[in-house]
Amino acid sequence: MANNILLKTDFKDLKLFRRGKVRDVYDLGEHLLIVSTDRISCFDVVLPSGIPDKGKVLTAISVFWFDFIKNIIAHHLICTEVGKYPQQLQKYRTQLEGRSMLVLKTKPLAVECVVRGYLSGSGWKEYKDKQSVCGINLPEGLKESDKLPEVIFTPSTKADVGHDQDINQKYVEDLVGVELAGQLKGVSIDIYKTASSYALQKGIIIADTKFEFGIANGKMILIDEVLTPDSSRFWPLSGYRPGGPQPSFDKQFVRDYLETLNWDKTPPAPELPADIIKKTSEKYRDAYQKLTVS
Repeated sequence: MANNILLKTDFKDLKLFRRGKVRDVYDLGEHLLIVSTDRISCFDVVLPSGIPDKGKVLTAISVFWFDFIKNIIAHHLICTEVGKYPQQLQKYRTQLEGRSMLVLKTKPLAVECVVRGYLSGSGWKEYKDKQSVCGINLPEGLKESDKLPEVIFTPSTKADVGHDQDINQKYVEDLVGVELAGQLKGVSIDIYKTASSYALQKGIIIADTKFEFGIANGKMILIDEVLTPDSSRFWPLSGYRPGGPQPSFDKQFVRDYLETLNWDKTPPAPELPADIIKKTSEKYRDAYQKLTVS
């Protein structure tokens, strides 16, 4: 993957569907074009610094996992070969190569399907106060980064701006119906267990992750990204030591750096130093290599 940075797409003749924290999505009618930029966000703020090839790594990892879990649930990915994209996209080939996906347009379900296998992040903070995670009671005596007795489903609302809000299964049932809510929980846990078992063999612990789903042709399918360092907490198995925070392959490295600054976590965010950018880029590439190379 060659070093280059794409912070924003500007396809003037295409209809912008939405611009997220990392992805620019274009409406092609029945399909969407998702372009993963090299933007990085922390604490829900997009940083001014890009991470070289981050978008390409995220795309490659998602494509790998979409294929890996295709027997569990169908997904929205149609194609990543730019040469097979509609003719109107060919002039943007340089920007699209390696960092774009042509996908089905779906009706997204307004739920972030979060699955946790280890006690970390906001879950650890809540556990210290209440011995629970998102209202789910857990045994006493657990340490930070401990493996949970069983995988738990802790859904949240989806927010393009600001923070997602934790919700319970009853809220999901009221939102999408009892049957669909049950499917969301069951499939999310199945994907997590299958993927985390594989990742362990590759030396990576997937501590937690989040999935998004949509409805296409009356069926629920997996959409957006899947099991990337942006949507998951990846830890190296070799250095795993419960009892504190873990080294990671994800943007926690950048968060940790930002925590050392006198920044109030509101825009504008500070520029990242060159060494932090370089190390972050290496972490993303390392995750891809470990997961996909035999």
